[in-house]
Amino acid sequence: MDFSIIQYSKFMTLLAMLLQNLKTLHMSLEESIKWLGEVMAEIGPTHSQKSEDWNIFDVKQANAIIDYLKISLFQHYKLYEFMFYSAREEIVIGTEQVIEVVKSACGPFPNPLEEGISFDIYSPFIEPPTILDTEMKRVDQEQGPEESQPETDTSDMDPLVGFTIEDVKSVLDQVTDDILIGIQTEINEKLQIQEEVFNARIEKLKKA
Repeated sequence: MDFSIIQYSKFMTLLAMLLQNLKTLHMSLEESIKWLGEVMAEIGPTHSQKSEDWNIFDVKQANAIIDYLKISLFQHYKLYEFMFYSAREEIVIGTEQVIEVVKSACGPFPNPLEEGISFDIYSPFIEPPTILDTEMKRVDQEQGPEESQPETDTSDMDPLVGFTIEDVKSVLDQVTDDILIGIQTEINEKLQIQEEVFNARIEKLKKA
C-alpha cells in the first residue's frame, strides 16, 4: 500500500496513540479495538470532538491499516501489557579488571627506564639516595668534627704515661693469677667429674 508522507505521519500518530492509551490509560484489548473503530469511522474518542484529520485515508487504506494492527499490535497485546505494566529486574553486568603496576625498585636493580642505562652509571649518578643513607651522612657530618679531635689527641698520647714499672708488674701479676686460678678451678672440676664416673663404674663392677 502506497501512502503519502502526510498519510505515513498520520499512521505513525495513530500507532503512537494506541500505545499511549495502553501505557497510560491501561486500555484493554476490547477498548483499544473499539477506540480504533471510532477513529476509523471519523467519530474519535468519546472525550474528544469530531475531527477531520483522518479523512485523508480512503476505505481501502483504512482496511489495510486495521489489518496491519491486527497482526502486529492486537495479536501481541498481552506482550505489550507485560512490557508496560510488569516490573522487571535490572541486571547490571560488570567486569573486574586487575592491572599490575611495576613496583618501585628498592633493591640492587634500578627502576624501569625509557632508555637502557647500565647499573654502573645509574647507581652513582641517577639513582636517588635512600632515606637511611641520607640520615647516616647527616649523623656523620654532625658527629664528625666533635669526635675527630679526641681521636687525634688520644692517638698522640702514650697509654703508659703515669705508670711505673712496679705498677705494670703488679697489674700483670694480678691478671696472671686470675687466669691461673680460673684454669685451676676448671681442671679441678673436670677431675672431680672423672673421679665420680670412675667410682660409679667400680661400684657397678663390684655389684656384678
